[in-house]
Amino acid sequence: MTVPSLPGAADLRQAAEQLAARLPASLAPLASVAYNYRWSWLDGGEALFARIEPYRWEVCGRNPVRLLREAPLAALKRAAADADLCRQASALEEAVSAEARPAAPHGIPPHRPVAFFCAEYGVHSSLPIYAGGLGVLAGDLLKAASDRGVPMVAIGLLYRQGYFRQRIDTSGWQHEYWTDVDAESLPAAPVTHDGIAPVTIHVPIRGRDVLVQIWRVDVGHVPLFLLDTDRPENDRVDRWIAARLYVGDRSTRLAQYALLGLGGVRALHALGIEPSVLHLNEGHATLATIELAAAAVAAGRPFREAFEAARQRTVFTTHTPVPAGNETYSAEEIMRVHPDLPQRLGTDWHALLPLARVRIADTAEPLGVTVFGLRVSRAANAVSERHGKIARAMWREVFDAPSDEAVPIGHVTNGVHIATWMAAGMRQLLDEHLGPDWIARVHDPATWAGLDTLPDARLWAARCALRARLVEYVRERATIDRLARGENPEYVDQAARAFDPDLLTIGFARRLATYKRLHLLNRNLPRALKLLGAGDRSIQIILAGKAHPADDDAKRVVQLLFEAKGAPYVGERIAYLHDYDMEIARHLVAGCDVWLNLPLPPFEASGTSGMKAALNGGLHLSILDGWWVEGYDRANGWGIESDRSSDADARDQQDANAMLELIEREIVPLFHARDADGVPRAWLRMVKHAIKTACVRFGAQRMLADYVQGVYRPALPSPAS
Repeated sequence: MTVPSLPGAADLRQAAEQLAARLPASLAPLASVAYNYRWSWLDGGEALFARIEPYRWEVCGRNPVRLLREAPLAALKRAAADADLCRQASALEEAVSAEARPAAPHGIPPHRPVAFFCAEYGVHSSLPIYAGGLGVLAGDLLKAASDRGVPMVAIGLLYRQGYFRQRIDTSGWQHEYWTDVDAESLPAAPVTHDGIAPVTIHVPIRGRDVLVQIWRVDVGHVPLFLLDTDRPENDRVDRWIAARLYVGDRSTRLAQYALLGLGGVRALHALGIEPSVLHLNEGHATLATIELAAAAVAAGRPFREAFEAARQRTVFTTHTPVPAGNETYSAEEIMRVHPDLPQRLGTDWHALLPLARVRIADTAEPLGVTVFGLRVSRAANAVSERHGKIARAMWREVFDAPSDEAVPIGHVTNGVHIATWMAAGMRQLLDEHLGPDWIARVHDPATWAGLDTLPDARLWAARCALRARLVEYVRERATIDRLARGENPEYVDQAARAFDPDLLTIGFARRLATYKRLHLLNRNLPRALKLLGAGDRSIQIILAGKAHPADDDAKRVVQLLFEAKGAPYVGERIAYLHDYDMEIARHLVAGCDVWLNLPLPPFEASGTSGMKAALNGGLHLSILDGWWVEGYDRANGWGIESDRSSDADARDQQDANAMLELIEREIVPLFHARDADGVPRAWLRMVKHAIKTACVRFGAQRMLADYVQGVYRPALPSPAS
């Protein structure tokens, strides 16, 4: 399957042609490149756009369509006169349009792709339809499918205000604000019938037929179709449905889930796409199975038969054991959003509502989206081996299983897209020593012989360069952040001059929730301050993350950290970066020497930020939870076994002490154990092992293969169906 074979390809080509018309002829190849996010993970893609007009590239949020539309004519003329830049532009266009490398036999027919449904997609920072790890994971899976030629289409929502933006005040309290997304300036195009009339569908929500427009974004060879309710035919309330990602209003959130699930299936039908498998990534899209069944009922099949046939084509991934991530609603809330659902299915609420209850007969039990997802799918998986065990114990009653082991929930451990998350400097170094196509051979043991012979001095130089680049970035960002929130001049100046490219740098950045336990960093403040002020053996810490707007407890954790900002060394050794996004994450995972993770077990289902740091030679210091239970082998980082028998306060104290003990007694001494050439040989042995572990076992290529072989193929319909 190639991109032009599906609807919307001509619309993207037309948009690219219109963009090319305003460019000098030698830059015209970049117009088509701008409309396919494959440029973002190809070597040199981002650097090429940045060369055209570096300042404008940043102002445009690294959106290539905006850059080429808004760059001054003089900048375009300068770029057009640069023969090397133009040569690279043509080469990049050729690389973006090249066929995918054939994958191992997958059995998925190109004309019946896997349809992947998710509420968010973290493809690139210039496409603001993601909040955190779930979306970035989804984006990485699409990229892997593109690279390996696995037939897949994706369904999501076009949020006209995206996820919230974050501002921290001088007390450390988080404030949220939203900005409008100009869809016309995105690397996207409305799908049309004939280049003029948009393809639209109607979705029944709250007793009204909501008109929905479909946009297409290309993620390499995988088309991502985004549903948009901001049409003048809709009333203002319905236009608002897809305004904000993870909106707080419960009725609107249920309307979004209807749009994603019901609307996603209707969109595929309108586009003439008949998927072989529906993959529901979390519970937000679980109504997709019901819409499949409703279409069969309309064609004359009985509900039970139609439902079972739809269920056999559906697979479901659950991502969290945290209660807030497994939403529940009352029957009344569901019925208000879907008043006509029983009629469309040829059944009644007494048959439908129990599908979302753990205890089917308990009419007082609220309705759970995760329970519903488990019941409407032929197969379900968790996102790490440990999460699989937790999920089987959590949902055992749903399946009335005699033991946890008998619960039919498997696992596919998350992975990260290597070409996206490995920094250019590290990628170039590995290309030299492993061969330029090493990512395609990542699972071949012979590939890694070159890593063993990679000179330590070269690797150390690369790591130091990445750290220095991060320090430069943090100085700039932290200074701007402190100025923006009105800090005193001395505190501002500390950010501008004090971060040191030679100091051991620790990163902690993620979606903030109380179970992530950011507060452990200042649990023993005097001891931590000694680490910050230890001369040339000091450490420096970079923090970032957003709390959900309704999570005041998580916001107070950040505020608690800010109470220590006047303590010695804090202003010059700790930075909290505002408005965490994929761009900040790229810098942090590339440059940090140690990646810190302190979740309260067993709530970390998987986690992927530590994988990204490891790709770049960062060593993981983490509580043994999520993916790290599988990844940790005592030679690629450090693990903390949290004592679950302790009460919460004692456990926090024990884990904070264990973290500080490891930093003081193992991490700092190892980092500074240099030979006569100034190279930390023992540290670099761990770095090499961490890189290999992340690439071989925790790459998106492996994750995709696991989904194809263990989840998709068993759900494929027979050739006759």
